[in-house]
Amino acid sequence: MANKRHYSPVDRLLLQADMALRTLLPFSGQPSRPSPAIVQPETVLDEQQTRHIAGLMRINHTGEVCAQALYQGQALTARLPEVRAAMEHAADEEIDHLAWCEQRIRQLGSHPSLLNPLFYGLSFGVGAVAGLVSDKVSLGFVAATEDQVVKHLDEHLQQIPEEDGKSRAILEQMRSDEQEHASSALEAGGVRFPAPIKFGMTLMSKVMTKTAYRL
Repeated sequence: MANKRHYSPVDRLLLQADMALRTLLPFSGQPSRPSPAIVQPETVLDEQQTRHIAGLMRINHTGEVCAQALYQGQALTARLPEVRAAMEHAADEEIDHLAWCEQRIRQLGSHPSLLNPLFYGLSFGVGAVAGLVSDKVSLGFVAATEDQVVKHLDEHLQQIPEEDGKSRAILEQMRSDEQEHASSALEAGGVRFPAPIKFGMTLMSKVMTKTAYRL
């Protein structure tokens, strides 16, 4: 049986740099699954609808940038190999979401948030710190973050018209995946965060959503 490769700290930093570029550069993330939108018919949206939906999809794209950075930061500092592997696997799945959202944003004639590099750096730092505290806290942070993402997706699905099947299909699949990530993190031993911490996370997410919607 082949031995698993053991990466040095320098190797891991180079891998992190590669992942950051794949996350932030346009069309650099290659999804492992086709977009759920491809089986949905094209629909005609008016200018106001198009602009609003593009803003919502930009928020979701930035959310995936943050999730990618969070997982990578946690993987860098996780103590247990199985926790590190779980973080890296979750990050791989988030690449799908990242690519799907970017594709839809471009189809709507818009662009990803200009602030994504800033959000990536902040989220990476938060993830790395969480991993340094403990693996249980790190996993708990994943669960709490994914809960926040699911709430955002629910809100966006209420705002996107039924006729926009492409955007809705993407968000519905993302919602299913995020719920699975949250459950997996708790099952792996993650702690459930108390309400005050979740409230603070909600306030931080509002800053991201308001800026990403416009920029």
